[in-house]
Amino acid sequence: MESWSVDQVCSWLRQRNLGELVPKFREEEVSGAALLALNDRMVQQLVKKIGHQAVLMDLINKYHQQKNGLEPLTYDCEAASPTLPVISGRNLKSCSAGCKMLQRTNSYTLPDFPYDVKIILAEKKSPDHSMRIRMIECLQADMTKYLAGSLYPNSQQYNIVVSALLQAYPFLDDDGNGFLVWKRALKDRFKYVRRAIEDDEQVLRNKCKFGHRRGQSRKSSSAENKPYDVKVQKKDEPAYLEGDAMHAHINWLKQEYMKTQRNWKEVNNRMNATIQIRRKMISDKAPLKDILRLFPFLRCPYQLFREFQLLTHMDVYKKTVEILEIYSESILSLYLVKNNPITIMLQENLKQHTEEDILKYMKMTAACLLLPDVFGDDSSLFAAVNEEVKVVTPVLEVKNPFNVNSCEFALYVEKEEVAQLDDCTTALAALVAAFHVFDIPCPNRIHRTLNFLESLVFEMRCPASLP
Repeated sequence: MESWSVDQVCSWLRQRNLGELVPKFREEEVSGAALLALNDRMVQQLVKKIGHQAVLMDLINKYHQQKNGLEPLTYDCEAASPTLPVISGRNLKSCSAGCKMLQRTNSYTLPDFPYDVKIILAEKKSPDHSMRIRMIECLQADMTKYLAGSLYPNSQQYNIVVSALLQAYPFLDDDGNGFLVWKRALKDRFKYVRRAIEDDEQVLRNKCKFGHRRGQSRKSSSAENKPYDVKVQKKDEPAYLEGDAMHAHINWLKQEYMKTQRNWKEVNNRMNATIQIRRKMISDKAPLKDILRLFPFLRCPYQLFREFQLLTHMDVYKKTVEILEIYSESILSLYLVKNNPITIMLQENLKQHTEEDILKYMKMTAACLLLPDVFGDDSSLFAAVNEEVKVVTPVLEVKNPFNVNSCEFALYVEKEEVAQLDDCTTALAALVAAFHVFDIPCPNRIHRTLNFLESLVFEMRCPASLP
């Protein structure tokens, strides 16, 4: 049962009159290993009906009992011997090597943790934050080795490793949330490792494939990872192009945007060469749809940031990170946001997590969404949280802001989605940048909030302060 695939688990559920659970199990990619690692708390999160919870836990417990001495559960559906799903994005040779090394669930052995970590684990003590990070680093390095150098494990492979960890050390299952917390931390570690990589074909291909949105690196300085970090063109040396040359640049940009693997260095060069015509269109109040049709890379958040930097010589993303890190705690401590729905939602979600990084992420998200309320502005002109966008000025659409697995951020202008965003920091930076890049006047009902942000972004001598 440990080596069952998701499809086999779903067939097993149907045989036991639990077919209603199949869609949820498929969505969460619950394999045989993940199924056997479920505890009471995780089953409650996965299954709504109490009757189904009881039946599922009873079946899991019976399997463990039979495994220890009685006849094992049988699986009577026709299926090939279960193997780990093929690693996406790798060539056939790499896939074959990775699957041979991690072919079955029960073949994975945990790596040898550092000595002091092993002592803590042997004493069944919960490791502190720094030890957790070192454990995650060991698991990430070990997974990369087993997967023949791949930095893109699939969900089932994450499930296998985290299940092995919690089976070996059950006390790491923090209040029933351990599986999700450790899996999230492991995925974040892989993302962190991928950020600085400049020469791995698979990493670059995936970054380009997703248009530097969900899979985009945030802090790397390479052209592929941070395409806006380039030398700013001097004001006294503008690039003027006319006729066929301008059309050639625009057509190239439109065609390149449609590709999965993009030449970001050339994109930067051609965006530099066409900035004059783009700025003229914006100053002449050309329709936004026409501007984005000719220059679709403005839909990529970090190209939007780069455009802002060309205009202002300021790194809006870097400044936004500093703003949220400095002011988030102060914002959350203000009495005037104490009974705000965002604050209440935050407190409810903080109780469900103990991981320091997740708590910090939630607090920064809340601080971002509470900014207009702090200044007495109209929050509907700033962000639409779990509701439809109703304004034409730049605004954020935010869904499930405190769900680390399903939160979504997007920038809207004129009620049309312009860019998908990674997190609250990227979202806030994109909102500030959009007003300047598209030369849109700030509405009076959100002026104080934007004035506060811009005074810090532009490093004014007397920046605006919190009330």
